[in-house]
Amino acid sequence: MIKIMIIEDDKITSKELKELLENNNYEAIILENLENALDEITKIKPDLIILDINIPYINGQLLLQNLRKVSDIPVIMVTSKNSETDEALSISYGADDYITKPYNPNILLLRIGAVLKRLNHSSNIIFYKDLKINIQKGIIKKDDKEIILTKNEMIILSSLLKHQNKIVTRDELMTELWDNEEFISDNALTVNISRLRNKLKYIGYENIIDTRKGQGYILL
Repeated sequence: MIKIMIIEDDKITSKELKELLENNNYEAIILENLENALDEITKIKPDLIILDINIPYINGQLLLQNLRKVSDIPVIMVTSKNSETDEALSISYGADDYITKPYNPNILLLRIGAVLKRLNHSSNIIFYKDLKINIQKGIIKKDDKEIILTKNEMIILSSLLKHQNKIVTRDELMTELWDNEEFISDNALTVNISRLRNKLKYIGYENIIDTRKGQGYILL
């Protein structure tokens, strides 16, 4: 599940935003410790931040500027000021988008979706359940755990992800591997499937690749 952090000093607004996000299948976290905001962000590692420009202890734009020195987490800036200067400064400091209060909740959800879509496209990131999968790097993260897949394991998992909840035949997987100039025998495919399952088991996903006898495999 995609994790979104809310950095907003108005408790009523924070609660309403948290409910909105959770009702739309996001995990929402309200940052309570605004005094040590940057440390909390780096510790929690959200997938996206909704950052109010007017927060205590540190201005939202300055927090964004400091965050960009250590992280490229996407940020949507929120302000009650209808000012082109605020918008220009926020974007120049590294904000991915900008919205002004009072905002339409549906518009905010659309902007969140657009930012995440751009992120996925540019960095080859896929979210599956609560896993964050970097296809290009062959890395899967869940909370503080991380596994590294081989090239073949990543090709197999990518194919299963593309056809989630549908059976992928062994022949189709062999073709995917062959097209990537990686010779693989039928026995080697079985070995790679087994290794992939063991790695997924390490991060708490033991039975997500199901074998359908005489048909192939399915990612549940």
